[in-house]
Parts: sequence; structure tokens; C-alpha cells
Amino acid sequence: MSDFKPTVQLTQDQIDFYHREGYLVLDSITTLDEIAWMRDVYDRIFEQKAGREEGNQFDLAGTDEEGKREALPQILAPSKYAPELKEGLYRVNTAHIAKQLLGSLATVGGDHAIFKPAGYGAATPWHQDEAYWNPMMTYNSFSLWLPLQEATLENGCLWFVPRSHNWEVQPHHCINNDPRIHGLEIDAIDASMAVACPIPAGGCTIHHNRTAHYAGANTSTTPRRALIVGCGMPATHRETPRAFYWNERKETPREARAKVAEAKAQA
Repeated sequence: MSDFKPTVQLTQDQIDFYHREGYLVLDSITTLDEIAWMRDVYDRIFEQKAGREEGNQFDLAGTDEEGKREALPQILAPSKYAPELKEGLYRVNTAHIAKQLLGSLATVGGDHAIFKPAGYGAATPWHQDEAYWNPMMTYNSFSLWLPLQEATLENGCLWFVPRSHNWEVQPHHCINNDPRIHGLEIDAIDASMAVACPIPAGGCTIHHNRTAHYAGANTSTTPRRALIVGCGMPATHRETPRAFYWNERKETPREARAKVAEAKAQA
């Protein structure tokens, strides 16, 4: 990372827009050459199903049964399986953007990758990222969503409900109300004011941890690849407890594999 210098300096209007609307769109945070390199790395780890035995590779929108075609493959912590993804101009710019939007103590955190196969990749339902997280903590963070090709309405660009970051975390449920499915969906939402955000390769969207967002199915003839990097200020313990019951109800194959892997590691 030391070989690169930040190339993205946000304007005050962009900073104000993020804090007011809960999301931001940037047309370029890296080069097309770097995107092509990242795409090769990305495709390799998905072909390998990297992290599956640990529960880090799974079908986000399906029941994740062995041998069944995946509706929405995901890999948690892809940079664990491809450490080179921790390097590059995009990563330097991500860290620089985080400090501009959140403050000097903001750091780059975890990452994950979501792959929408051509022609049948499932929609990602409306949700808030914080609904997946520890309910005993308070967060000030964002997800930087970087497509590794142009993101369009046809292949599944992101949509946001402006100012929904001001909401509390809404009740969610597993997709199709099936506890075997890891993915979550908001119980009820008015998305009539939602904004679609198609972006070119090398661009990104940024959204707050409570901003409601959605991505449509991939109806195009090419895969849609997205790498998501989390950034945030240090989380703090909440004074008022809350419970995300929707996560407690899950009984997913992913979690079962993760428990087996953890038991083996401790044996």
C-alpha cells in the first residue's frame, strides 16, 4: 500500500451529501487495470469456493445445499484467501475516504464479495447492514461497494432509500422466511423514493450501516462481481440493550460448517 498515494479528495458538497442522504456515489477510485487484476483474483477464489469449509463461502440467497446451484454466492473475508486484495490504489483511497467521511480514527475493516451469476443471479433484498451485526454495539461505519465491471440496472447495481440511515434498525427476516437462508430482508419498507445508482467500472458507492439498500437480479449475459469493504470508527457498547431476533432464528448450513471448523481448530 505504501507504493500508492490517495487520488480521491472529496468535496465538502460530497461529504455533506453522504451525511444528509446516507450514501454517496463516486465515479472513480481506481484504474481499469487494477479492476482487471482484481477481477482475475476474484474469479479464482470463487472458482475455488475459498473458505467454504470454514463457513465463509456460501449461498447468501439460497439454502446452501451441497451440489445445488447457488443463487447468490458470497465469500466473507476474501482478502484472507487472497491477501493481495489488501493492497492497491483502491485500498489506499478507501482508507483516505473513510477518514474524510468519518474522522481521523476511522479504519478499514472487513471485506466480503458477492457474485451474481449471469442470467440468474438473485436479487439482494432490501436490508440494512447493521441488521447482521452485534446488537449490543453502536456503529458509525460505511460499506464501500466496488463493482469489478460496470454496474447497471440489468446486472444488479445498488439502490438506496435516501435518509434511511436516520432510521433505527428495522425488523428483518430471513429471505423467504426460511431460517436455512443467511440473507436478510426488511419486514416492511416504502421504497417509492429509492434511487438507483449505476456506476462505471472503477467507481463505487458508499452507504451508512443503517441505509436501506437493494440490488436487483442479474438479467444480463455477464456475471456481476462486487467487492465490499467496511470502514468505521471504533464501535462502542450500547447503554440500551436490543435483540436482533431474526439472527437468533437462523439455522444455516453456513453456521453448521463454521462450528465444525471451529471445533477442529480447538481440538
